[in-house]
Amino acid sequence: MLNFMKITVHTLKVFLLFTGCTILFYYGMMWVNEEYQSYHRYDEPKGTALKVSSSSQAAGTSIFDRLVLFYLNGE
Repeated sequence: MLNFMKITVHTLKVFLLFTGCTILFYYGMMWVNEEYQSYHRYDEPKGTALKVSSSSQAAGTSIFDRLVLFYLNGE
């Protein structure tokens, strides 16, 4: 009977430790989510930023040239 009580107490300790760590992890993930929820990734850059590429198609390129460029560069 004493051995059964020891096993029960140890099992309860492990269960409480697991539950506590799970709750801590959950609230940590919720905190990180809240922290980056208001992070504006697509704002215009500040300072002396330069535009690297344009979204419009150049005048002398064809669809085939763009497709070849896509396959060669993966862009």
